[in-house]
Amino acid sequence: MQPSKLDQILGLELQRRRTEKGWSQEYLAEVTGLHRTYISQLERGLKSPSVRVLSHITNALSMTMSEFFQAVEESLSVDGQRN
Repeated sequence: MQPSKLDQILGLELQRRRTEKGWSQEYLAEVTGLHRTYISQLERGLKSPSVRVLSHITNALSMTMSEFFQAVEESLSVDGQRN
């Protein structure tokens, strides 16, 4: 099944925030209690995180879920304008 546009953008935003901190997928997995392959699947848009998982991730990244979703919404809006 093809990843949805939302899952792709959510994954790209997660990857951007993680790399801004200079963190590897392994480190993010360690601090969130998730598996590295799951982090990879999220970043590639192959999985959709639950609210609980997203809360763990955003807390680890020192941001709120609303800040994260605002960036995702902005990316969706920009992407929608290009189509």
